[in-house]
Amino acid sequence: MKKVLIVDDEQSILTLLTFNLEKEGYQVQTALDGLAGYSLALANKYDFIILDLMMPLMNGMEVCKKLRQEKIDTPIMILTAKDDELDKIIGLELGADDYMTKPFSPREVLARMKAIMRRIQPQLAAKEKIEKKEDNSEKLTIGEICIFPSQYKVTVRKEPIELTPKEFELLLYMSKRINRVLSREQLLNAIWNFDYIGETRIVDAHISHIREKIETDTKNPVYIRTVRGFGYKFEAPKL
Repeated sequence: MKKVLIVDDEQSILTLLTFNLEKEGYQVQTALDGLAGYSLALANKYDFIILDLMMPLMNGMEVCKKLRQEKIDTPIMILTAKDDELDKIIGLELGADDYMTKPFSPREVLARMKAIMRRIQPQLAAKEKIEKKEDNSEKLTIGEICIFPSQYKVTVRKEPIELTPKEFELLLYMSKRINRVLSREQLLNAIWNFDYIGETRIVDAHISHIREKIETDTKNPVYIRTVRGFGYKFEAPKL
């Protein structure tokens, strides 16, 4: 079942789109502000994202820009009450795949979603084919974690886990520097671009998400240790 995220500060819009998408067999998650939507998009994998333009905490343009900076390539459609050509151009330049002006027909939203997903399907199939042919010789094994860099794949206790692109990059970077203390600033500069300078909290948030996926007990982590006042250290536990 395909998963869709809808982010809009109007409950009536969320209700309308959710009803029509679920009727077509989609699994739907919703958020009422941009920051909540951004957090959901980082923590989960979706097949499609619908963003309102004008929202509290973080507008649709910001959400779209930050998701593309995170290398999340999920198709994005932006909805707006503004019929401004400049907004449309900026949205598309920031990485949106489509743009619709309110009021809209739910049937047209569905039709455009299906058209976009049909268009990108060959790209996804080609990517999957390449990944299957990749050589696994680069595999990194730390304790019960196996990382396959060329496939963007991670298993924990032989079970695959889902990581966002930035979570994967961060885990891979730390795993290649095992037992070294890494500052938040060092991790920030290595994984994120200059737009994030001074925003070290984003490192803490990503570490927290990774721990939830790889650690048996997040309160007593054995892989990613916190070095108080400095940063983090990735260790290989004794099994």
